[in-house]
Amino acid sequence: MLCLPPDAGCRRARRGARRAGAALVVAAALAASVSAALAQWRDWDADFDEDRKPWKVIEARIPSYPGTGDLVPFEGSAASPHRFYVDARSLSIGEDDVVRYTLVVKTAGGATNVTFEGIRCELREQKYYAVGRADGSWARARKAQWRRIEPQDVNRHHYVLYSDYLCSGRSPVGSVREIVRLFRYATTTK
Repeated sequence: MLCLPPDAGCRRARRGARRAGAALVVAAALAASVSAALAQWRDWDADFDEDRKPWKVIEARIPSYPGTGDLVPFEGSAASPHRFYVDARSLSIGEDDVVRYTLVVKTAGGATNVTFEGIRCELREQKYYAVGRADGSWARARKAQWRRIEPQDVNRHHYVLYSDYLCSGRSPVGSVREIVRLFRYATTTK
């Protein structure tokens, strides 16, 4: 600011400009140090994550068709008239951390739907591998792809499986034996 005859207003304006300039220098220095710190942590994070192997799905082995003696009931949804079961013999936790199981849904209308599925706890996803036929054989599922599991009011059985039985946070429950125990405990406490 140019002030020819120095006056009080002009001096205040110069002091304000100097303070603003000083504040700008301090802000720039702070931004530079924060940027350097973030770059350091970003590099550390990348180094830390390099040791992690990329996730790779293993090939799912289709189990034998479920028998009624191995079906363990669970409450799929209070809003659903259907009855839900998991075949205890088909439960497995793969090296890829996918929990695989056979799901049997007996509808209120009398139909029985059988599917072999997997849940990936880490990303809260579900996938169909095969669909059961009435003759006790399996057909490969069409469009077998991972789908996000969302909580719903109706048809919430996948969310119930994920949250109450198969997963503990982003990992599978410790073992198949623990999973079966959770199912059996839930049916005895009702």
